[in-house]
Amino acid sequence: MPWYIYLLQFVGGLVFANGVPHFVQGISGNRFQSPFASPPGVGESSPVVNVLWGFGNLAVGFAILWSFVPKGSDVVLEWVAVGLGLLVAAIMAFRTGEDGTPLVDRIRVRQEIRGPMRRLAMTIMVWQNGVRRK
Repeated sequence: MPWYIYLLQFVGGLVFANGVPHFVQGISGNRFQSPFASPPGVGESSPVVNVLWGFGNLAVGFAILWSFVPKGSDVVLEWVAVGLGLLVAAIMAFRTGEDGTPLVDRIRVRQEIRGPMRRLAMTIMVWQNGVRRK
């Protein structure tokens, strides 16, 4: 199998996984960072922009994986490449700050978030920091 197939599968997993948080935040009605924010990478984009950006990432990731679906004798190595792409995207989602601070430390738990979503956000912060924040 040529090396670029593994690279494309890795990129497919990376792009696919990157679409998930943008799409979920967008359909939840939350503002979230995207490349189209002002300033780029720091500000937050509207939910509509995040839905579109997330859907675009999901579509491109799916198209890459559909075109280069793991098969043949190296199927385990190919799925490892896809999995590594997913793993790298997950790590990048929590380590996006220039100083290496976790993303959840920079997300404000807004007052309008109620019920299970607020509890989930607080649980993540407790898990990462070891202390309960107000």
